[in-house]
Amino acid sequence: MPKVSSPQEAVAPIRSHSNVFIHGSSATPVPLLEALVARKDLENVRLFHLHTEGTECFAAPGVEKRFHSCSFFTGPAARPAVQDGRADFMPVFLSDIPGLFYSGKVKLDAAIVQLSPADRHGLHTLGTAVDACRAAVDTAPLVIAEVNARLPRTHGNTAVRPQQLSLFIETDRALPNHEPIIPGPVEARIGELIADLVEDGSTLQMGIGAIPDAVLSRLGSKHDLGVHTEMFSDRLIDLVEGGVVTNRKKSVHANRTVTSFISGSQKLYDFVNDNALVEFLACDYTNDTAVIRRNPKVIAINSALAVDLTGQVCADSIGHKIYSGIGGQMDFIRGAALSRGGKPIIALPSTAAGGKVSRICAELAPGSGVVTTRGHVHWVVTEYGAVNLYGLTLRQRGEALISIANPDFRGELRRQLAEKRHYVLG
Repeated sequence: MPKVSSPQEAVAPIRSHSNVFIHGSSATPVPLLEALVARKDLENVRLFHLHTEGTECFAAPGVEKRFHSCSFFTGPAARPAVQDGRADFMPVFLSDIPGLFYSGKVKLDAAIVQLSPADRHGLHTLGTAVDACRAAVDTAPLVIAEVNARLPRTHGNTAVRPQQLSLFIETDRALPNHEPIIPGPVEARIGELIADLVEDGSTLQMGIGAIPDAVLSRLGSKHDLGVHTEMFSDRLIDLVEGGVVTNRKKSVHANRTVTSFISGSQKLYDFVNDNALVEFLACDYTNDTAVIRRNPKVIAINSALAVDLTGQVCADSIGHKIYSGIGGQMDFIRGAALSRGGKPIIALPSTAAGGKVSRICAELAPGSGVVTTRGHVHWVVTEYGAVNLYGLTLRQRGEALISIANPDFRGELRRQLAEKRHYVLG
């Protein structure tokens, strides 16, 4: 495993027409990625990744003939390129991404990753993002690493043997820092409503953002909560340190917080560093419905861009424009529904565009992606209430969703429900 002195030397083995995996989230190997994109001698190198942080170089205008981004989940760095047609988006459940690599459906030629320093056994770890990187490292014949002195050493299925590395550089740089979001009044109210649905002994899945933060900040009076999620952020720390999250009631990985990746502040990175009570596992395991359902009272909290009056959930696009991705929403919505006492929850503000557009709509805009089908949706929560659509007819669903829409739009929604959709009797 030869150490090299520069990022340029490390990425020199990459050849044209290669398929290359890029480690993502807070573990994005920025120096190596920027050195790769700076090469002018390459063409048609396909970069497979989830959302990345720290650089937009690989998706900048003008590089698409040399480097073509293919995102499984489109973050801010790749979003403009995807929307402009300079990059690709692949719709896929988060739980299914590792299988693309293991099966050879996407045959990787290289993986560029960020690792924590080696321990006394010579083992590195994948740090803050295991997700699909575990499969990439295990299948790519060429693994190029940034070994960052500040990347937390994590427990779980994160170890990388030195024999798996082809080349590496050493760095000492800070990770992306995201301080907790202060929820506004809308998010705070949604947080209150969801917190009321959380029972003692529940197992939580939550993402990052104002609504998950608002929920977590209102769970201080609960008991024996568990966590089995694809990701978490800073707000969870207070619940762990306050004895609210104990993981004692979980059936799978009892007494351990399970995640696949994290994003947050330095406080979060310090919290997970060498913390044996936090297990980082690959996303084909954390997001496996058969695993999720085994835990009791799974509370799955997921966001949406819009919900139509039949219960179809758009979460990855604004019309034809890809905004994010399927991610793990369906994995956890279904897993929670199958869990004993589970509650799958879609949470969203009632309006967008400064109150000019209702997110509860008669029908989704043309091109909108249905991430969660109306057959899978259960709870929908806005700042105006929480309704459970499970077991309701189309007409009943429409009426229930209108009841939690912004009052300014309810009259028009009722008219459309009656006149356009023919769901209202008589």
